[in-house]
Amino acid sequence: MIKNFFLLTIRNIFKNKLYSIINISGLSIGIVCSILILLWVADETSYDSFHPKADRLYQLWVNAEFDGKINSWNSVPLPTYEALKTTDSRIKNTAVSNWGDNHLLTVGDTRILKRGYYVSEEFLEMFEFPLKSGSAETVLDDPTSIVITESLAKVLFKDKDAMGQVIRVDDKSSLKVTGVLDDIPGNSSFEFDYLISWKNWESVSPWVVENKANWGNYSFQVYVELFDPSQHETTENNIGKLLVENGETDIPNELFLHPLLNWRLYSNFENGKSTGGRSDHVQLFSVIAIFILVIACINFMNLATARSEHRAREVGIRKTLGSKRIDLILHFIGESLIISVIAFSFALLISEIAMPFYNTLVDKDLFIDYSSGLFWLGSVVVVFITGVLSGSYPAFYLSSFKPVTTLKGTIQVGKNAALPRKILVILQFGFSILLIISTIVIFKQIDLVKGRELGYNQENLISIETTENLDKNYDVLKNDLLQSGVVEAVTRSNSSITSINSNNFLGWPGKPETLKVLFTTIATEYDYTKTMGVKLLQGRDFSKDFATDTAAIIINKAGLDIMGLEDPIGAKLNLWGKKRTLIGIVDDVLMGSPYQAVKPMFMIMDNDWINVLSVRLKSTNDLQASLKTVENIFEIHNPAYPFEYKFADVEFQKKFTTITMTRRLTTLFSILAIVITGLGLYGLASYTAQQRNKEIGIRKVLGASVSELVAMMSKEFSRLVVISFFISTPIAWYLLDSYLDRYPIHIEISWWIFPVAGVSVLVFALIIVANLASKVALSNPVNSLRNE
Repeated sequence: MIKNFFLLTIRNIFKNKLYSIINISGLSIGIVCSILILLWVADETSYDSFHPKADRLYQLWVNAEFDGKINSWNSVPLPTYEALKTTDSRIKNTAVSNWGDNHLLTVGDTRILKRGYYVSEEFLEMFEFPLKSGSAETVLDDPTSIVITESLAKVLFKDKDAMGQVIRVDDKSSLKVTGVLDDIPGNSSFEFDYLISWKNWESVSPWVVENKANWGNYSFQVYVELFDPSQHETTENNIGKLLVENGETDIPNELFLHPLLNWRLYSNFENGKSTGGRSDHVQLFSVIAIFILVIACINFMNLATARSEHRAREVGIRKTLGSKRIDLILHFIGESLIISVIAFSFALLISEIAMPFYNTLVDKDLFIDYSSGLFWLGSVVVVFITGVLSGSYPAFYLSSFKPVTTLKGTIQVGKNAALPRKILVILQFGFSILLIISTIVIFKQIDLVKGRELGYNQENLISIETTENLDKNYDVLKNDLLQSGVVEAVTRSNSSITSINSNNFLGWPGKPETLKVLFTTIATEYDYTKTMGVKLLQGRDFSKDFATDTAAIIINKAGLDIMGLEDPIGAKLNLWGKKRTLIGIVDDVLMGSPYQAVKPMFMIMDNDWINVLSVRLKSTNDLQASLKTVENIFEIHNPAYPFEYKFADVEFQKKFTTITMTRRLTTLFSILAIVITGLGLYGLASYTAQQRNKEIGIRKVLGASVSELVAMMSKEFSRLVVISFFISTPIAWYLLDSYLDRYPIHIEISWWIFPVAGVSVLVFALIIVANLASKVALSNPVNSLRNE
C-alpha cells in the first residue's frame, strides 16, 4: 500500500516534469530563505542564554527625567555596587566592571594589543563563562590576577600551560594567570580576551578609588544577581530610589534592572519604557521568512488546482472503488509532503552552498548543526507545515469531485477553481509588492542618514588611543608630526569624533531652574576644530595666547539654540559649580547616532581627561607612505606599543552596520520572493495558455491579430496585479510608517514609491505572460482545431 503510494507519487512527478520542477524549485527556494533567516533569528535570540544563571542576571540602569522626557542609560555610580548588597535581601550578588579597553600584553618577545575588562571578583561567579582551568570563586580575588581565554593563551604561551605564567600589562603591572576560559561564544554580549581583577585597577588608578564614595559620577557598569527572578519587580521597586537616598536629587531619577536575556534584543528605551531594538529586525525577517514560504506554497496550490481536471478521473475511479473522501485528502496531502521532503533536501544543499556568502552578508559564522535534535525537530515542523499548507486546499478541492460527473468528463474544474486561484495570485503579488516597497524605503532611509551634514571633515582623519608615553611626550610628538610634512594638524580629546563618551549638565544665564539639558562633553586641548575640520561660527578656539582658556568653554549651535543667548560670547556658564567663560560657537557635529538630531555640546580644556589622539593627514596620492611616516614617529615616542589607528570615515560607516544588513537581506529576499512568484506565474500562465489553445485558434481563424491575442491573455493577470497593488499599498504604508517612526531622523514616504513597486511587478508579470501568450498566438491554429 505504502510502496504503491510512493510509486504513484514519483510517477506523477516525472510525468508532469514542468510543473514538478516549478513546484520543487519554488518550495526549495522558499525553504532555503526560511532556513537562512531562521538561523540568523536563532542566533540573535540565543544571545547570553548559555549562562546557567541567565534568567537571574540583570544590569543596573537609570531612568532620569530631563529634556522634557525620561532618559535611560546603563552607566551608574560606583557606590551602587556595594550598596545594593545590603539594600535588598532578594539580591544574591553584585559585580562591577569598566567598559572594556585595549591593553598591551607582553610575554617575552610577544607584544599584542587585546581587549579586556576590569571586573570585580564576583563577575565569573555570576556570569559563568566556562573555565578550563581555575575556580570561578577565587580566580579574581588576588589584585595581581588575570584570567585569559584559550585562544589568547595559545598566542602568548604557545603549547605551554598558561596557569601561573606572568603577563606584563601596559608595561606597568605583572599579572599572574589564575584562570583560562573557553573562548567567548559569538552570541555573548561581552566580547573580551581577558579579565583583570578590579582590585588591580584600584591599585593603578587613583581615579577609581576617588569614586568609591562618589554618587555623582555615572561611569561604571553594575550587574545584579537575584535569588529568584520572579522577585524582579519587587526588588526593582525597593532599590529604585537608591540614588535619591544618597543625595542625587538634582533631577527625578530611578534605578531599574534590565534582564540579561533582553540586552541584545530590547536595548532601546523611550520615555523610560523598552521600545525594542534588534527585536524589530528579528520580527521583520521572521515575517519575511513566512511571506516567502507562503508564496512558495501558493505556487503549489495554484498549479495543483489549475491542473485538477487531469486528476478528476483519478478521483472518480478511486471513489467508485471505495475510497472515502478522507482517504483522498490524506493521499493528496501525502503527495504534497513527499514533494516538500524532496524540496527540503534540495534546500539543504543550496543552503550549504550559499552559507559562506550569507555569513559575509550578516557578519556571522552561522552553520547548520546536523547533530542537533532541535534542528531536526524544526526541519520536521517546516516540512510538515509546508506540505500540509501546500496540499490542503488542493486535497480538499480534488476530493470533493463527484465520481459520476468526473467519469463522464463533464466537470468544469478549471472554471470552478478560478476564484480561489485568483485570490492566491493576488496574495503572491501583494507580498512581492510589499517587499519591493520596503526595500525602496530602507534604501532611501539609509541615503538620508548617510547624506546628513557631519559638521567635520572625515577625509584623512585618523585616531589613535593614547598611552602613558604618548601623554608624557605629547608636545614633542605633536611637533615631530607637524614637521614630518605629511601631517596637517594634531589634537587630543576624551573621545574620537565618531563617538560620545561623556554627558553633563550645564547652566547658563536665564536658564529656568526646572530645565535640565544634558550636553555632550568634549575634553580637549588646542587645535581641536582645526584637526577635525569643524567650522567656528562665532568667537574663537582655545589658544595658547590666552592663559585663561583653562576656565573657558565652547558650545555648538544646538547648545546656543537651547540657551537662546543673544550675545553669547563672554557669557558665564555654570559647569560643576564653577563659572566658565564662553569664548566660541562651533557648528553642530554629528558624533552620536546618525538617526537622531545632534545634541547640544560643550568643549573644555582638560589634559587629565584624554584618551584619544587625532591626526589630520595632508591630502596625498600615497596615503600608505604618509601612514608609514606617522608610524615611524610613533615608534620613536611609543616603542612599546604597536601602531594601531582608525579612520574616521570607516568608524562612521560602522554606525550603519545593522540597517545596511537589513537593506541587503531585504533586497535579497525580495528578489527571491519575486523569483518564486515568477516561477508560479510561469506555470500558471503555461497551463492557462494550454487550456485556451483552441479558443485562441478559433479567434485567430476569425481574424484576431497576435497583439490582440497577447493582450487578451495578459489582461486577466494584469487585473490581478492591479488588485494586489491596491490591497498591499495601504498595508505597506502603515507598516513602514510605524517602522520609520522609531527613528527621530527619517524620511517621509514618497508617493512615487508605491506606483514604482506596482509597475515593476506588473511589467515583470506581463513579460512572463506575454512571452507565453505570444508563442501560443504565433502557433498554427490548424494544430489546435484538428480534433474539433
